[in-house]
Amino acid sequence: MVHVTLKNMTEAPAVANIHESANRIWLAGLGAFSRNQEEGEKLFQALVKEGEQVEKRAKEMTETKVEETRGKVVELQGKATQQFGRLEELFQERVAQVLHRLGVPTQEDIQEVSRRVEELNQSVQALKK
Repeated sequence: MVHVTLKNMTEAPAVANIHESANRIWLAGLGAFSRNQEEGEKLFQALVKEGEQVEKRAKEMTETKVEETRGKVVELQGKATQQFGRLEELFQERVAQVLHRLGVPTQEDIQEVSRRVEELNQSVQALKK
């Protein structure tokens, strides 16, 4: 025979409440785990898409900068070539001035003398005939 006492009557609902609370906490934990798996995958996919977009923008920016730099290099090469050409002209002019002061004939002078010698040769050949 079970003796029902006041103490037994108040402890039974408390134990049942604790058991019910523990069961609900367990179920809430399972639900949180399940939702975390589902939403975690969605979050992962969203992060992958965002990463792809960031990578694409970075590549586009890099390509733009490379093209800008390439254009500047070509421009600087052109300017350097012009400056080198001008420097070469100045050098040739100065050398020609020095040679002229020293009395060294220029290529034009030599060509003129050669032309005159050829004319004289033709004149001599004509006189011989």
